[in-house]
Amino acid sequence: MAAVTQHGDRWNLATVWEAVADSVGDAPAQFHGGEMRSWSELEAGAARFAGILADRGIGHDAKVALALYNGIEYVEASFGCFKARAVPVNVNYRYTAAELAYLLDNSDAEAIVLDSAIAPAVGEVLAQLPKIRLVLQVGDGELIGGGLRYSEANATADPAARIDRSVDDLWFLYTGGTTGMPKGVMWPQGNLFETSAPTFKAAGEHLPADPAAVGAAARRIHERGRAPRLLPAAPLMHGTSAISSWGALSAAGSIVTLCGRSLDAVELLDAAEAHRVTNLTIVGDAFAKPIVAALEADEEAGRRRDLSSLGMIVSSGVMWSQPVKDALLERLDVALADLVGSSEGVGGANSVSKRGRSVGTAKFRLGENSSVFTEDGREVEPGSEESGLIAIGGPIPIGYYKDPDKTAATFRTFAGRRWSVPGDWARVEADGTIRLLGRGSVCINTAGEKVYPEEVEETLKLHPQVIDANVVGVDDEKWGQAVTAVVSLSGEVEAAELVAHCRRTLAGYKCPKHVVAVERVPRGPNGKADYRWAAQVAAEAVSFT
Repeated sequence: MAAVTQHGDRWNLATVWEAVADSVGDAPAQFHGGEMRSWSELEAGAARFAGILADRGIGHDAKVALALYNGIEYVEASFGCFKARAVPVNVNYRYTAAELAYLLDNSDAEAIVLDSAIAPAVGEVLAQLPKIRLVLQVGDGELIGGGLRYSEANATADPAARIDRSVDDLWFLYTGGTTGMPKGVMWPQGNLFETSAPTFKAAGEHLPADPAAVGAAARRIHERGRAPRLLPAAPLMHGTSAISSWGALSAAGSIVTLCGRSLDAVELLDAAEAHRVTNLTIVGDAFAKPIVAALEADEEAGRRRDLSSLGMIVSSGVMWSQPVKDALLERLDVALADLVGSSEGVGGANSVSKRGRSVGTAKFRLGENSSVFTEDGREVEPGSEESGLIAIGGPIPIGYYKDPDKTAATFRTFAGRRWSVPGDWARVEADGTIRLLGRGSVCINTAGEKVYPEEVEETLKLHPQVIDANVVGVDDEKWGQAVTAVVSLSGEVEAAELVAHCRRTLAGYKCPKHVVAVERVPRGPNGKADYRWAAQVAAEAVSFT
């Protein structure tokens, strides 16, 4: 499959970032805790990482798994992979050993960079993964599988020389998706770079045409004091944080990563204030509500934070309710951009709230490269009350790795044009705005993590006393949605036992927060689950607990 971009070899991320480093080398590229990495330092570290790969023959199209928390190493290793024309592969560090084995095998990973906290789980399955021939471990834990200490290997490596690259070099973004096992979304770097056009626009620039233009744009951006400084609150292993971070770096900006491994709203606000953050990415109400609570606590304590540098807060892919937005706007003079997007495409639709302009929950305007189509490819007429699927055009991925069937189902041709159709249903109002109806595949979003019901259901049904199961999301103050199992049983069994059963093979966030026992789980004539019924039963049961 060929990438859809038409820009020759100009828009490879490594080549872009090298141009930024050459132009504004002393400017900050990343802040993490008390450490600041300049663009020159980031580029040098990435070149040494590329040298480590080159010494082991890991180059063009070789897959390098990154099982890392947010930090200096995540960005440095990603840049180094791009330099070597290797393919960075995101790994969810919450995965169990069995889940890691699947992803690392499916991605054909030849190297893995992992945090020592994740090493025991990887160590359990490393013998099952003969393709992995390089293990680099971050932190002070015991080394696994003949691995190397990342800090030592990078400090002594010879930097790789710069090479010619292509816009078709790939970045993999694995997503839990909505059905089946995790899928590797293949982003050509040329298309990925094009998604940073709005970031350049905010900095007063058009998307540069070539590396020389990138360097000149970087100088102008810094001379005008318009360099973005982004704090991605969610892990970089997730698409929203990664894609927004790559955009900020491409526009000669910097990113601020948090040290905590779960959301700490006070740490977030402290970092935003200390580093004069201009842009913040979050995950809907699950992140916004704790931020509001922390700001309220500041008010009660009589503390006044200086967050005047902050101009934009962005959320994508999950519910962000208007009351929570309004609570933020009472305390911060910012724009709140609520985006419809996914790992398979960005810029589907947007809703921007500012002080004095409340637009309502789940009401959006389509992006400039998006439309709404019925299943049979007809464009939905505004005001028709007909529902359709949001289709994203413009720079999009080329498909799923090693999965042509799912690629064909998601990347479709309507009106003679190729679109990404992740499954978000919407209705087009008479005024051209859209009302988002939700993901038809009943994907559960819990604190920013995607959970596909089928995997949890199949795990539950392995328990000897579980006859059948439906898994749905129930609205939850803390999690956004709480994973809830509706089960029929052959005898008495405690909910805690079922949760423990799931925890043996599933990441904790996938395990049910609630278990509802029913006499029978109904299914349609075709054997499909009735999720509407299950959601109603679950919501009623949970509301009384």
